[in-house]
Amino acid sequence: MSLKLTDITLTYPDGDSRLTALDQVTLEVPKGSLTAVVGPSGSGKSSLLAVAATLITADAGTVTIDGTTTTGMTRGELTDLRRHKIGIVFQQPNLLSSLTTAEQLQVMAEIDGRSAAKARDRAMELLDAVGLADHAHRRPHQLSGGQRQRVNVARALMNDPTVLLVDEPTSALDHERGAAVIDLITRLTRQQATATVLVTHDRTHLTAVDQIAEVHDGRLSLPTPAG
Repeated sequence: MSLKLTDITLTYPDGDSRLTALDQVTLEVPKGSLTAVVGPSGSGKSSLLAVAATLITADAGTVTIDGTTTTGMTRGELTDLRRHKIGIVFQQPNLLSSLTTAEQLQVMAEIDGRSAAKARDRAMELLDAVGLADHAHRRPHQLSGGQRQRVNVARALMNDPTVLLVDEPTSALDHERGAAVIDLITRLTRQQATATVLVTHDRTHLTAVDQIAEVHDGRLSLPTPAG
């Protein structure tokens, strides 16, 4: 099991009381599988993703990434864990306008200390996997919305993460491009053997995922079969 959330409870201050964002949530995502987490706005989906990414520390419960429990880790240790074990695909690609497509990926590996040559090789491997090898020298303004999102996905995989967390990747795309991005994430989950969590409010493209879990008012229902 590459990602395991156990009895996660998360609350936020709300006036004189506290608002429960996640209520004893348990979720297991095996290596090489894709779990979609669905639910209406405000249900707790984004909070779940933030806890899984170790960006927020839960009030109670444990997060286990690739066999490592994050409880008690320092801020530096969590940063190191995210760098080496977790890839995050944010809702907006937020590509750097001055960098080419390949450079968007290379900078991630170079920050981690890889040589420039190894970074280039890995970047081109992933751009080929997402169908953008021939766009390696283009800058963001020369790419379509769907292409920018594919760069976003490839960038998240640059450091060979164990866990891939994807936040609403189709929200700014039309139906056809949204379907293509979900298909891409599904394929790369198998190829890269990641434990992938896809947060979305749109069930349209989820026929190929391994399980679908629903969040309502901070509670996660038992996963239901996809398709």
